[in-house]
Amino acid sequence: MCFCWFVCVCVCVNMFIQSHYGDDWDIYSFHINSTVSSRYATTVITSRVANRMDESKEIEFQVRIPKNAFISKFRMFIDGQAYDGVVKSKEAAKQQYTDAVSQGQSAGIVSSVGRTLEEFKTSVNVAAHKKVTFELTYEELLKRKLGKYELSLIFVQPIAPNGFLMVFDIYSGLFLSLSRVNKSEFCCYQAWVYFYPTEDQQKTCDRCGEQGMNGDLVIVYDVNRDNSFGDIKKSSGYFVHHFAPSNLARIPKNVAFVIDQSSSMHGRKIQQTRTALIRILNDLAEEDHFGLITFDSSIFHWKRELVQATEENLASAKTFALQIQDRGATDINQAVLEGARMLNANPREGSASILILLTDGDPTSGVTNLEVIQSNVRKAIAGEFPLYCLGFGFDVNFEFLEKMSLQNNGVARRIYEDSDAELQLKGFYEEVATPLLTDVTMVYEGGINLTQTNFSQYYNGSEIVVAGQITDNDIRTFTPQVVFPGTNVTVESADVADSNIQRVWAYLTVKQLLEKELRLSGPEKESAKKEALELSLKYSFVTPLTSMVVTKPPGESSDVLHKPKEGEAPQTPTSNARQYGLMPTVSDILWLSGRVSHLSTGRSGGQSPAPAVKFQSVLGQDT
Repeated sequence: MCFCWFVCVCVCVNMFIQSHYGDDWDIYSFHINSTVSSRYATTVITSRVANRMDESKEIEFQVRIPKNAFISKFRMFIDGQAYDGVVKSKEAAKQQYTDAVSQGQSAGIVSSVGRTLEEFKTSVNVAAHKKVTFELTYEELLKRKLGKYELSLIFVQPIAPNGFLMVFDIYSGLFLSLSRVNKSEFCCYQAWVYFYPTEDQQKTCDRCGEQGMNGDLVIVYDVNRDNSFGDIKKSSGYFVHHFAPSNLARIPKNVAFVIDQSSSMHGRKIQQTRTALIRILNDLAEEDHFGLITFDSSIFHWKRELVQATEENLASAKTFALQIQDRGATDINQAVLEGARMLNANPREGSASILILLTDGDPTSGVTNLEVIQSNVRKAIAGEFPLYCLGFGFDVNFEFLEKMSLQNNGVARRIYEDSDAELQLKGFYEEVATPLLTDVTMVYEGGINLTQTNFSQYYNGSEIVVAGQITDNDIRTFTPQVVFPGTNVTVESADVADSNIQRVWAYLTVKQLLEKELRLSGPEKESAKKEALELSLKYSFVTPLTSMVVTKPPGESSDVLHKPKEGEAPQTPTSNARQYGLMPTVSDILWLSGRVSHLSTGRSGGQSPAPAVKFQSVLGQDT
């Protein structure tokens, strides 16, 4: 069995000016080092700053990180002394948090700043002509979406055009193929990607200035895979199983769309929903069956039963979609139950059913008790198909939608009110548009403390990841199997020396326990919460159950770092934020592509010189 890594040509930098740094201190070195092993990325951001003044100055460290990541370490070095952050339970850190707030300090120093980012910031006083080093570590399991993994490294702000270096180390343990402009080439087991623009290059892009640049560098890659049943790696008593078979035939689907048309959807929301729905209808295959329901305080059917996606039916459905108008209150309970009824009334053997709800508000009509609605929906679906809830905007009760989705084998996704909302809706649909397998069960004889092993559906371009421990670390008794209708296959596994596998297990377990804690109640809820807290503390993860106390020199109050909930709205920008580029728009984004060659410093697409990008194999040769 042979697996090969494939690193895509897309090495891009989103650049927008959001930096600010004073004349009295400067960043003389800024490095980001990210190591990926078993699709698990550990990123270390190191920023070295000097106070050039004749008096002490407060120096701020501010950086944006992916929402799915857990901060696991923060350290400051001042005048030879190290100050380490300490992860504690929220209760243990509560007093320090309360004290900081009462003194008017910024105690909650991690906040949501948009679709995929969280912002971490802290500050410290630095004596005249002294230096401080900030070092932040965060970890995340990269999720495969639409056939690719994306590793985004977030630029710190402020960043001066000086001493800038980013290093990516992607390790597969199997053959790696690098993609050049027009061809792929197998080369090695490991790849290093260096990004080190010169000072001039940091100032000469379209939206750069004397203060330098800011943005994201994104590495996009996938794994070349055959039609096998997964890649299992074992190390030190732990294992991780990546399952994403290729060359499977798509399964016809039955999909019911339940669309909120209440008065709160007025204006651009309803317009974008209509546009997205028409685009989605264009992508339905003829073997698919579908239904449309719109709702306010009442339900409106396009047709009362699912119908085949013929050319005639699609044309009629698009006409119905164009006529959707906002009005009335919001009866979520009645609408979702009707969508479930339509799917239950159309059980086609060999097909996959999907229920998709789009709403922007709380239930205000009919049944309005959230727990009763969740109970009703759970009984109606009865585990037969997943429910995906799309929450439009920040007025929606996202926790309610998230819990209802998790209780029914689905996920909730926030749709952000922006100019590209219809593309967000279409993008989500594409993730579930092509079911390949149903009722997938992963069986691990000789395995314990397993993460989720049952999956209602597997979609093209996604990946199932399971991790666990091997009983008594005895690989002789460890037998992995993949089971789905008509298939029961034993999967081979390989021993590797990879300490990340244990952290993959911890990361996945904590994530799934937090989801379990959300959807359950009573003793089971408390048990899941307790276990998630214990693992968060053991592995020093800053999660919704823990906080990190940021230690500072004597005389300065400690900050308390917490992780915001998904439902927390981004911070409102100041009135001049747009003027200074703090809130980027689509037009603010400049994409620079580094050619995959020895060293690319030539012009890219007629724009300013691209920052230097270097790809290097484990053999030390430029590739």
